[in-house]
Amino acid sequence: MSHVVFALGTNIGDRIGHLSYAIERISNHDEIAVSAVSKIYETSPVGGPEQENYLNAVISAESSLPAHDLLEFCHEIENARQRTREVRWGPRTLDVDLLIVGDEVSHDPKLLIPHPRAHERAFVLTPWETIDPLCVIPGYGTVKDCSQAIGSDGVWLSVFQIDGENSES
Repeated sequence: MSHVVFALGTNIGDRIGHLSYAIERISNHDEIAVSAVSKIYETSPVGGPEQENYLNAVISAESSLPAHDLLEFCHEIENARQRTREVRWGPRTLDVDLLIVGDEVSHDPKLLIPHPRAHERAFVLTPWETIDPLCVIPGYGTVKDCSQAIGSDGVWLSVFQIDGENSES
């Protein structure tokens, strides 16, 4: 079993619905045992064209699946929510990123782990720090140290949470 971490992001359509779907799919996978799901954070877009704010969350889990299978599963979840990849860092219905798989390091262009920008993105580190601050990002240090080094500008706790009471229209 390896410690795996997923980052979720969405800024098009039913953002809460997209996040709920991803969390449910990951939580219900037979070979993934979710240990924690962060609260949802609203975040300013980083890079790319002008666009709406994102909702972001992070999931910490254990899995026996190889990294390539986990990445394929992430893409299946995105595709089910009509994710398109037309503009780099552009708006999206759902982004499911594989941040780490244990202490594995991969430079395969199709699977870069740890995620190459996770250690410098407040929209990833802020929610991640709330559920797993001592997790080590291979080559970069702990989530807490990385988060403290960059701060949390452009990231705030969302009024939308997945608890059955809040929804977005």
